[in-house]
Amino acid sequence: MHLVVQPSKLGGEVVIPPSKSHTIRAVLIAALAGGRSRVIAPLDSSDTRAALAAARAFGADVEEAGDWRIAGVGGRPRPPKDVVDVANSGTTLLLGMGLAALCDGAAVFTGDAQTRRRPVQPLLDAYRALGADGFTTRGNGCAPLVLRGVMRGGRAGIRAVTSQYLSSLLISAPLARGDAEIEVPLLNEVPYVEMTLAWLDSLGVRYGREGWSRFRVPGGQAYPAFERRIPGDFSSATFFLCAAALTGSALVLRGLDMEDVQGDRAVVGMLRSLGAAIETSPDGLRAEGGALRGAELDLNATPDALPALAAAACFAEGETRLVNVPQAREKETDRIAVMATELRKMGGRVEELPDGLVVTGGVLRGAAVSGHHDHRVVMALAAAGLAARGRTVIDTAEAVAVTFPDFVEKMAACGADMRIEA
Repeated sequence: MHLVVQPSKLGGEVVIPPSKSHTIRAVLIAALAGGRSRVIAPLDSSDTRAALAAARAFGADVEEAGDWRIAGVGGRPRPPKDVVDVANSGTTLLLGMGLAALCDGAAVFTGDAQTRRRPVQPLLDAYRALGADGFTTRGNGCAPLVLRGVMRGGRAGIRAVTSQYLSSLLISAPLARGDAEIEVPLLNEVPYVEMTLAWLDSLGVRYGREGWSRFRVPGGQAYPAFERRIPGDFSSATFFLCAAALTGSALVLRGLDMEDVQGDRAVVGMLRSLGAAIETSPDGLRAEGGALRGAELDLNATPDALPALAAAACFAEGETRLVNVPQAREKETDRIAVMATELRKMGGRVEELPDGLVVTGGVLRGAAVSGHHDHRVVMALAAAGLAARGRTVIDTAEAVAVTFPDFVEKMAACGADMRIEA
């Protein structure tokens, strides 16, 4: 599918969809809990559906009736009867490995072509150090993989190039047979681990830590059933905030909780530093674009924001540096290389760094570009197309269903000249 975008001004209000990161954590923790949990207003997308399928595969019972009601396995996941296919959801793969490590039996994971390129070996090695066993079927450190429990506890180290490695261990370790000590010499994306710890705190799970470098988790604990409403997704909101900024438009975004732990809240401050005017309200934000100017932005904690901020930077006077985010190369695509390539097709002046991008502002022109089957790349290029001169056509537009199935409809309702073509 192709997304066709014409220059547009935006206005009005948009309700931001629920958080993918919170929804997947809610589903997998509910699957491990005892009793029946209720996930209120979850994100319904292909990534969260992959998490639901994984929960069912490990023995949880799921009822879908608006809210999701999940009867958990009481800390004892059952070995899946078939391969667990997580499709494009790297979060489900890595957090789901924690369920497999707790099984008295083996689980096999696979995913789509992008997911099968994402490294899992560091996490697999950590689970082996904690008493589980496993291997990647092609010996390349990526899925497909086989993982067998039971996780006993012990001591493991993990270089958390992605925060999901550490989040996986922290979610599963409380249910191990013995205590676990986790050493973390490197941690990217700290706010996502803060989100995981907030879930543990809210459910009364005990742990100790020394900063972000060492965690001690007593084993033999249990997750209680819970009821939780999922807040709006700041990662999804980023595309509307950047679209307002680069088109000089005013938009009101509803459904966001500025007190939530999501790391991409920081995008608000980043866009303000570029010159956008953003005001907070009890249930959201009002954003208005203006004369943007370059700045240096550290994206280590907010790698998902790189594509949209790269698009916005193309319209900022001077040079914008998006730095300290090497892990962006290991997402669904190498987002550093992909955004540089596609924005250059539109006339953007973009230089790759090992850990980011240098973008010099100017004028973009519409062009035929590729979304590379990456939802965040598609949405970022769509935002750029709203202010480019002429028509922009983005291929693989169906990828937006991974996290934001009604992205095009919501943009169009705000005035964007944007449509899907086969």
